[in-house]
Amino acid sequence: MSETHPENTVSIVLNGVRLVVDSSHTILDVAKASGIEIPTLCHQEGWRPDGNCRACLVEVHGERTLVPSCRRLVADGIEIVTNSKRVQSVRNTVLELLATESGLTPEIIDQTTPTNELSKWLTEYNIRPRRAYDEMTHSLPKPDDSHPAFIFDQTACIQCDKCVRACQEEQENGVIGVAGRGADSKIIFGLNQSILDSPCVGCGECVQACPTQALIANQSIADSQTIESICPYCGVGCALNFHVNNGQIISVDGRDGPANHGRLCVKGRFGFDYVSSASRLTKPLVRKTGAPKDPSLLDTENLGSFDWSELFQEVSWDEALERAATGFKTIIDHHEPDCLAGLGSAKGSNEEAYLFQKLIRSGFGTNNVDHCTRLCHASSVAALLECIGSGAVSNQVQEIKYADVAFLIGCNPTVNHPVAATWIKNATKSGTKLIVADPRKTEISDFSAEFLQITPGSDIALINAMLYVVVTEDLVNKCFIDDRVDGFEAFQAHIQDFSPELMAPLCGVSPTQIRVAARLYAKADRAMIFWGMGVSQHTHGTDNVRALIALAGITGNFGQRGQGLHPLRGQNNVQGASDAGLIPMMYPNYRSVEDKNNQDWFEHFWSSSLSPKKGLTTVEIMKAVSNPNSDSPMIRGLYIMGENPAMSDPNLHHTRAALAALDHLVVQEIFMTETALLADVILPASAWPEKTGTVTNTDRVVQLGKAAVNPPGEAKADIWIIQQIAHRLGLNWAYSGEYHGVSGIYSELRDVMGESFAGIPWARLEIEKSVTYPCAKTTEEGSSVVFVDRFPTESGKMRILPTQYRGQTEKTNHTYPFSLITGRLLEHWHTGSMTRRAFTLNSLQPCPEIFLSPKDAEDLNVLKGDMVSIFSIRGDISASARIDETLAKGTVFLPFAFYEAAANILTSDQLDPNGKIPEFKHTPVQLSKSRSHRHMSGF
Repeated sequence: MSETHPENTVSIVLNGVRLVVDSSHTILDVAKASGIEIPTLCHQEGWRPDGNCRACLVEVHGERTLVPSCRRLVADGIEIVTNSKRVQSVRNTVLELLATESGLTPEIIDQTTPTNELSKWLTEYNIRPRRAYDEMTHSLPKPDDSHPAFIFDQTACIQCDKCVRACQEEQENGVIGVAGRGADSKIIFGLNQSILDSPCVGCGECVQACPTQALIANQSIADSQTIESICPYCGVGCALNFHVNNGQIISVDGRDGPANHGRLCVKGRFGFDYVSSASRLTKPLVRKTGAPKDPSLLDTENLGSFDWSELFQEVSWDEALERAATGFKTIIDHHEPDCLAGLGSAKGSNEEAYLFQKLIRSGFGTNNVDHCTRLCHASSVAALLECIGSGAVSNQVQEIKYADVAFLIGCNPTVNHPVAATWIKNATKSGTKLIVADPRKTEISDFSAEFLQITPGSDIALINAMLYVVVTEDLVNKCFIDDRVDGFEAFQAHIQDFSPELMAPLCGVSPTQIRVAARLYAKADRAMIFWGMGVSQHTHGTDNVRALIALAGITGNFGQRGQGLHPLRGQNNVQGASDAGLIPMMYPNYRSVEDKNNQDWFEHFWSSSLSPKKGLTTVEIMKAVSNPNSDSPMIRGLYIMGENPAMSDPNLHHTRAALAALDHLVVQEIFMTETALLADVILPASAWPEKTGTVTNTDRVVQLGKAAVNPPGEAKADIWIIQQIAHRLGLNWAYSGEYHGVSGIYSELRDVMGESFAGIPWARLEIEKSVTYPCAKTTEEGSSVVFVDRFPTESGKMRILPTQYRGQTEKTNHTYPFSLITGRLLEHWHTGSMTRRAFTLNSLQPCPEIFLSPKDAEDLNVLKGDMVSIFSIRGDISASARIDETLAKGTVFLPFAFYEAAANILTSDQLDPNGKIPEFKHTPVQLSKSRSHRHMSGF
């Protein structure tokens, strides 16, 4: 229970004991706090109490009927008895009737697992249903086992409605409901469909809520050990429990973490079994002498079952590590350090990211180190650092509940950040108004007050037109501008050229819609902006974010809950990996490598000489393999940890040719990825559930995860492998202790992060599990809202910068009339190496599909499932068609998780000049119905 205050207290008597308690609490709350157990079946902590099951009835002195303790608030002077004979008699009858309703015979009760709450209470009170009640049961359909992850058995349902509330009120998916009346009422999915045919998104919230195992996952948690960790997928950072039996993860459920409070999505709950896949790498491998590095191999139709033993041979760890290190040393000796580069991972821990970039900088002697943020939010970080002095979010996702208005642009949270989307949807039910701008009419737009379906790549035209309205209609926050903004006068003059009337033809949104949206945002007392890769993945992505920063700045939306800016981070540790220095132009904590003071500090701290030049980014590294320029020598060697550029980088034909052309490629991986197939040395590594370490989510929350299982075979922890390479390069690192010295590495990172991490020692994380940064003292909670009084710039003010509309780098034309957008699916993650090896996720979406608008499909004479070929100036692929009503005519969507139809064969490697990010969100393409019936092999 929460802290009580004298003015809100009442005096009650509970089971003969006088108590002073808070008047806002229920009888159930008070009983629990007093250590008194009351059975509940429909109750869930934090949910609205419904009192459906009547198992929690108690007696209040002087009242005629028993009352549900979950709904009844305490009142001054009341006397409550929780275990009187009357209560026991009614309670036992209720539980016995519920047991009969759910088909629990005495034999079944004795065999059920502890997760069946009804069975637990029946056992607790020694209740066994009587045969006389058998005639009360009625026939119900067979269990629905259509979904690969869980089963619905109506015979076990007591209609407590917890599944309905989990679906409709927590996740806001609206799939589960109640049909019929009285004895004929029943729980249904969709329009009384099978689970698989309904709109169910497989989040499993209903399974976690069900008290009787009417909804039950196909994996059991009985007799398992529970290990607390963090979800390995998106940047929301959901806390979860791995349930382990005999060294295997057998199930996952949500834990009450700061980002999710027990909620999970389909990937987080059911996407864990990739860890035990038979295709895990288990022994070190080196390329056989004479085995060619042929990039055309990656076009093999059955690549997922390719026999790579013809290319690689197994070796000992000593030999593999020696070959890896010797190859790097040879390039340094015969060429120069800048001929080497490293790509780290945002799916590993903060400690791994920190060690990896430290190795590249001090062991290789170059700043050529990058990671996947270059392909997702590099432009966001560039603009945020430039304008407000920090690359992190100003406010956390759940603060949307305090916002009057939220502007979502270029993000699809129900697919990419599903649990974050639940908080957004919850907020709309409480009064927050959404403005959604996107080329696709995504599911979140169904919750919007204003939906703006923009032309792909026209973000600047829309945002500048909104800024025009705010400035010309004097909707700016003058006090905030005077106190905390630099550059407004020049900006005010510049924005006069961007009226809605001029911008509407460019962005595809009417002037009226633009004005309504701009006024709605600007007039809100508190407004937030969320954006995703639809904003950042453009050659003008940095300008897009500059404009959003200006919109928040001139309206004064900083410094309070329900305000500010939030770029939704993509992977589980993109924020942490960036903080830890996996950026070619920044040391850890965003300290420029070109600043001599920073260089001197790190040279002293690491006892190593460091390069004064900023390094190359991911795409620049690939270009420097074959086309070096005067400023950057040819890249000859590359160390890749947990990245798959042969699928994730743009212009894949060029990228794959570059990887194959390297003198020395070392890949540290858990699977034989497309990139690993081009390697010289492959080091089998650890998956996230096999790691102990910290990650930092999109909300700036540093969270500790513990290893649940061991890596398979001879696979090793990434943190160990990095240290072994370092030792062979002559670095005298000494990290000792549990899990390869992880706490010592974290302590070193904490020193580098300064005041932001000062209040977050390892010991605190072991107790509290998660702490928000910045946190200067161990006695503080950490700051969920930053930039309250000043910005972390030299002047303390933010800068707003004018931006021009440049449009798409490549324009659609007669030959290539369609605009292609690439992205993720709910069921799959990035390049698919993990999720396509997870049974449930791959069962739900086994094959690639090209998403077409109904009108385009009609014009092409294409039906659902027909094969379609898609061409750009860089290549072509084929996949089956999926008709998608969310798309406007002329727009095509393609996920990039499938090697059979690798989307990035089509995309351009032209870069944003500031963020160095490619334009994944607009590629001119041509479509045609295909005669091909290519076999989709999977893994």
